[in-house]
Amino acid sequence: MERNRGFTLLELLVVIVILSLLAALLIPKFTGRVDEAKIKTTKVQLKEVKRALEMYRIDNGRYPTTEQGLKALVKKPTTEPVPKKWKQYLEAVPKDAWDNELIYIYPSENHPFELKSKGPDGELGTEDDISVWDDDKQ
Repeated sequence: MERNRGFTLLELLVVIVILSLLAALLIPKFTGRVDEAKIKTTKVQLKEVKRALEMYRIDNGRYPTTEQGLKALVKKPTTEPVPKKWKQYLEAVPKDAWDNELIYIYPSENHPFELKSKGPDGELGTEDDISVWDDDKQ
């Protein structure tokens, strides 16, 4: 007579422990890669917005004011100083990889303007903030 053999409770527990160990090793590596990819994506977005701001300055002789903001790259500002040679520089104002608004300040203390993301924690003024000027420090 043939018996149907199933898995014993001990065998199932061993498999669960092995899968748990693999998950504990692989999940942090995977999530670290996701964070790295989001940081790189945000840096690329910042550089593209920086290029658009430079084109705006070349065409209009100055950067948009903080009040005009990055919207000035998408739609002609109506507040002073109204640009005379305005063009549409971006299709839309991008957000960072965490879906937060980019921070734009003009003028800035150390650079012509400040352009940054709040970074992974979504809080401004913390060490994970990403500035368009970060690569210039290296």
